[in-house]
Amino acid sequence: MKLINLFKIAIAAIKRNKMRSFLTMLGIVIGVGAVITMLAIGQGSNESIKSSISSMGTNLINVMPASMNRGGVQQGRTASQSLEEKDVYYLQKNCTLIDAVSPEMRSSGQVVFGSKNWPTDVGGGNEDYAVIKKYEIATGRFYTHQEIKSAAKVCVLGQTIVKNVFGEDADPIGQSIRFNNIPFKVIGTFKEKGNNTFGQDQDDMILMPYSTIMKRITRETHLRSIVISAKYEDKITETSTEIEELLRQSHKLKEAEDNDFDIRTQEELISNFSSISQMLLVLLGSISAISLVVGGIGIMNIMYVSVTERTREIGLRLAIGGKGKDILMQFLLEAILLSVIGGLIGVLLGYIVSNTIEGIMNWPILITTDSVLLSFIVCTFIGVFFGWYPARKASALDPIVALRHE
Repeated sequence: MKLINLFKIAIAAIKRNKMRSFLTMLGIVIGVGAVITMLAIGQGSNESIKSSISSMGTNLINVMPASMNRGGVQQGRTASQSLEEKDVYYLQKNCTLIDAVSPEMRSSGQVVFGSKNWPTDVGGGNEDYAVIKKYEIATGRFYTHQEIKSAAKVCVLGQTIVKNVFGEDADPIGQSIRFNNIPFKVIGTFKEKGNNTFGQDQDDMILMPYSTIMKRITRETHLRSIVISAKYEDKITETSTEIEELLRQSHKLKEAEDNDFDIRTQEELISNFSSISQMLLVLLGSISAISLVVGGIGIMNIMYVSVTERTREIGLRLAIGGKGKDILMQFLLEAILLSVIGGLIGVLLGYIVSNTIEGIMNWPILITTDSVLLSFIVCTFIGVFFGWYPARKASALDPIVALRHE
């Protein structure tokens, strides 16, 4: 028989039992919709994380103390005191591949103004810190080198602090706030940055000179970290190597000694998150694919029922000269059509659900052509795989036995 005739027969068989055909396709519809939705969420999150990290500058390099081990117990980075101010000066003087470098200090506590208070984080560096971390001044100014030298009690506020402590339309410049019961003069505010990909409010922070944090808040003599802006984005590896060599010299480490610091670049951060995202993507896709397998089993069951119901029809076709391969193709095409039509509806469902999730939950969504093509390929494979055996059974029927079937 011609292929077009086989298609017509397969379509007629599907139309003859519309409800049963729909229920048969339902597993495929749900499976494809789930696969596309899960892949869209996973890929969207992956791209959003990459974009968020890249927005901080692909030339950003972080130097942190290495984790300490005392008596076989890991003390963590905070227990290490390997980074000092002299390391920053040494890098400024000798590192040829960096554009800017700043110490970094952090703490947390309660900010108070009048009768209002707000729990927040405080961070700080030198006069290059805002440029390195891509903070932009909205009103007022940033602190100066002289204010850093004198550990001046001045600060610059994020917009969340301004709104919750001073009010929406208030001007905090020149006002005095208290952080952990220490008074600070507000000299500036930052432009709003919003939440990052990890849900952290980037405006809920106060920046001040690192020396002020060290001497007046934490009473520490060592640095929490060092942040660096590389001069050339295409030479991050060479820059990291130069920084490592200079810090080893500054710390007077012997050749056999391990580094007492860790260097992290944005490229490494993106790579690490991408690896995690890919693992989650595979996991989500695999879980969703189970629905496709269930849908395939449903197709096999219905095709068995269809073969049983149409045994006399099969016998009649064989008796008047029909060939086994035509019967095989007829039932195989029915299975493939059920699977592909279910896949089309599933793709539409995936688009609708993905866009709904993006609209309601504001999750980043990315539907790629690859995920849609993959769904169609899988659907076709499921139709062939699960439809083959029932079709093969139908083509192998004995015409006489089939005609006698009640």
